[in-house]
Amino acid sequence: MTSPHDETSKPAPSAPALRLRSIHKAFGSCVANRGASLEVLRGHIHALVGENGAGKSTLMRALAGLSPPDAGTIEVEGRDVTGWSTADAIAAGVGMVHQHFMLVPTLTVAENMVLGREPRDGLRFDVNKAYRDVEAICRESGLAAPPDAIVGDLPVGIAQRVEILKALYRGARILILDEPTAVLSPPEVAELMAVLRRLREGGTTIVLITHKLDEVMSVSDRITVMRQGATIREARTADTTPAEIAHWMVGRDVGEAKAITSASEVSAEPILEVKSLVVDSTRGPRALDGITLTLRPGEILGIAGVEGNGQTELVEAIAGLRAVRTGSIRLNGTDATRLSVREREALGLSHVPEDRHRRGLVLEFSIEENLILGRQDRFSRRGLVDGARVRAFAEEQIREYDMRPTDPTIEVRALSGGNQQKVVVAREMGHGFRVMLAAQPTRGVDIGAVHLIHERILAARAEGKAILLVSAELTEVLALSDRVAVLYRGKIAVELPRGEATADALGPYMTGAAESKTTEAAV
Repeated sequence: MTSPHDETSKPAPSAPALRLRSIHKAFGSCVANRGASLEVLRGHIHALVGENGAGKSTLMRALAGLSPPDAGTIEVEGRDVTGWSTADAIAAGVGMVHQHFMLVPTLTVAENMVLGREPRDGLRFDVNKAYRDVEAICRESGLAAPPDAIVGDLPVGIAQRVEILKALYRGARILILDEPTAVLSPPEVAELMAVLRRLREGGTTIVLITHKLDEVMSVSDRITVMRQGATIREARTADTTPAEIAHWMVGRDVGEAKAITSASEVSAEPILEVKSLVVDSTRGPRALDGITLTLRPGEILGIAGVEGNGQTELVEAIAGLRAVRTGSIRLNGTDATRLSVREREALGLSHVPEDRHRRGLVLEFSIEENLILGRQDRFSRRGLVDGARVRAFAEEQIREYDMRPTDPTIEVRALSGGNQQKVVVAREMGHGFRVMLAAQPTRGVDIGAVHLIHERILAARAEGKAILLVSAELTEVLALSDRVAVLYRGKIAVELPRGEATADALGPYMTGAAESKTTEAAV
């Protein structure tokens, strides 16, 4: 008898690449999928969209053998594979690239890619063949990655490529990408979209989980929309519009963040002053090389630039997470250059970190515990945390930010990436800050949550609070900022007021083209 997972079984000629029917999946009292269905045609890019917590990743984890469904059926190339394992899925050509990378940072690119499938020379690991295999996959896919580079030293965009290359090395014909552009800069996004088109032309079937509707429209053939665990609509991408898709996702019309039409009254006295700041880099030249900037109450200063040009180091230096070589940081009139994180917070500093897992959350803690993280003293009496106050605060934030699931006692690791981000933003917005460092505040959140977070940022600005906004989304920077500065190779390449800051004006400074032209003119 032939096993349903037997790789030699021939798919039905007219079968789609994959078909999921009436999938149900619950985690305790939390229902992630409610009779969800999905059909994807061979050689298509199929976008799977929905709000945070809509059940998209859970549905795809069932397909990848990571989380078997409680009910329903899964077919791949015409074969029933319901309940198969991760090894079965990989053997059948299904590969999943997760939103949070599954790479070993201390290993090289080549070692990560062949991990678990290492080529052998007798009993020994054949390093040379591994490098040749990796280089061959890079050539075939158009995704370049240095085989001998240590993954922990790679820019985030290259690490993303390694994840995709790892799946292709394992023979993936069906590729599931979970929010693949959440951590990529605009040039890296454009490059990835081009790669996906090339893979499609080569016959690869791709399921793209994304919140970014411009990506959906530019690269997908069909879309499926999920809401509250169920699939509610499927359509050809060419037959719909971003506004229509957004309406299906959230069940209502969603407005976009509007550009600021008039600057608020700005105090003459800066609340944040950074002067001649120099911060060392762990790789190569200085991460920051003489940065000077000011930020006043009632003002949003946007920091634009291709990721890896000093944005992370700037935010972490101001937050007290990274040592300063020379220069100074003044916060609310006080020299904060050598102060601790807690002392800076006491001066009114709040920080939404770019990496929510590394800097923003304790994944083993509950939602309510993470919502008071670092501020337990504000919910304590005589040294004991007041559970009732914590619960009331958590329930209020859950309602205000539309977090799902709504149970405040659930571990935050059980939430989708976007809902985890809501927890971080709610915590940092939920106290009396004066200056906020907002690093990638809407990374990985759905269109409705983006609008909500933007509204909160603008409301804080209207209350006279100051926000340093760092975002890889240039549209976000342009929509919210009073002034925009571009970071390039650790220096401020240009600073422009809102009226002059456009994509066309900033683009040459983001890529270094403006610097090249200046150098050529001088010569």
